[in-house]
Amino acid sequence: MNGHECYIIGAGDFYGLRETPDDSDYVIAADAGYEYCRKNNIIPDLVLGDFDSLGIAPKHPNVVQLPVEKDDTDTIFAIKTGLEKGYRHFYIYGGLGGKRSDHTVANLQSLIYLANRNARGWLFGENCVWTAIKNGSISIKGEGNVAVFCIDGVSRGVTLRGLKYEIEDAEISSDFPLGVSNSMAAVEATIEVKNGTLLVMYDIGIGEVN
Repeated sequence: MNGHECYIIGAGDFYGLRETPDDSDYVIAADAGYEYCRKNNIIPDLVLGDFDSLGIAPKHPNVVQLPVEKDDTDTIFAIKTGLEKGYRHFYIYGGLGGKRSDHTVANLQSLIYLANRNARGWLFGENCVWTAIKNGSISIKGEGNVAVFCIDGVSRGVTLRGLKYEIEDAEISSDFPLGVSNSMAAVEATIEVKNGTLLVMYDIGIGEVN
């Protein structure tokens, strides 16, 4: 994490931030994510949402009240706001678990939304991180479990190196979970897709290599 990133704090399960935002970062509290910020001394630059989970719009100098009936989730609206401000890296906390499993799926989809707009998102859970790559690759380092999914039709030219189960220039589809239950087998591993989008999950003890 190199600064100039957008942090989004949602209302799902929150396990603390892995990094502390600095002055070049932008922090958005989405609905009840504001309570996580308040309890953890995180100062958001913006608070937004329909506030159905928080119950009331908080007293904050920069609040955007959204209608309950809308096409955008609070997280997607926060992402759009960050994109409009020029941010390309998004760290999403409180986006998994919670009382609404539909929002977990929606937030996983938001990673694809970012990948389709030449941006990257990381969705943090208790023991794992989710991200998405499109027509590109990432290198990861550490020990633990890894999973790779196509959830957008067919992904071609998929190569997995340095994992227990490797593939080379393969095709994977959204209707068969070929990439589940993999793990690190080398100090460093590479995940690549030439044509398509991959949803990638890795354990919290694994990190991406810049």
